Amino acid sequence: MSAEVALPDLAAMQALGDRIAKLIEPGDVVALEGDLGTGKTTLARTIIAALGHEGEVPSPSFTIVEMYDHLSPPLVHADFYRLEHPSETDEIGLDDYREGAVLIAEWPKHAGGFAHEPACLAITLQFRDENGEGGRKAIVEPGQAWLGRWR
Repeated sequence: MSAEVALPDLAAMQALGDRIAKLIEPGDVVALEGDLGTGKTTLARTIIAALGHEGEVPSPSFTIVEMYDHLSPPLVHADFYRLEHPSETDEIGLDDYREGAVLIAEWPKHAGGFAHEPACLAITLQFRDENGEGGRKAIVEPGQAWLGRWR
């Protein structure tokens, strides 16, 4: 049951982030796929801000994982772009970070993917046209645990 969400501008991206923030629960994964520049980090930032974080939300491109323990629920923002093999998630202790938290995962396939998890909300961001004009769109695929929440 996938759904397409039009994202013509930043306000629409923020509205999607707000919607997700209201629905997330500990143990959820928000898996963000898409080409470079489609807005994965922007969407992650809007979710984190909607949960009440004030201040900068750095891209975890180099640190791989950023923790937001002060949020409710706690949140882990990870960017797996630089991983060369999914086993590297064991080396960084991803399971420990995830304990009782929500995971926002950019480039989730580099970490082995999360779509098989029932609590995964998979979102693929795309440009609406090949020139990058006209904004973006999100293809949202809720896992089993999201079916009652995502409408």
